[in-house]
Amino acid sequence: MTTIQISIQSYKDIQDFTKIISNYTNDFDLVQGRYIVNAKSTMGILSLDISKPLFLNIRDAGSMINQILADLSPFTMNNIEE
Repeated sequence: MTTIQISIQSYKDIQDFTKIISNYTNDFDLVQGRYIVNAKSTMGILSLDISKPLFLNIRDAGSMINQILADLSPFTMNNIEE
């Protein structure tokens, strides 16, 4: 599993973000404190406070991780944990 901090500032960002990760079959979870939502779910993301830090868990990415990280670069906060 790879974890990155992301920044989502608006509803348009949510739409763009979910559009990108929906192209992948991997599981993506957004974590904020004790809350975990499916990152492919617009409604799930709307239930979080996007003004606070969000962490994206990317599961089972394997060889696709570099492409996923490149696609998500507009939202990343440049810190990656594997």
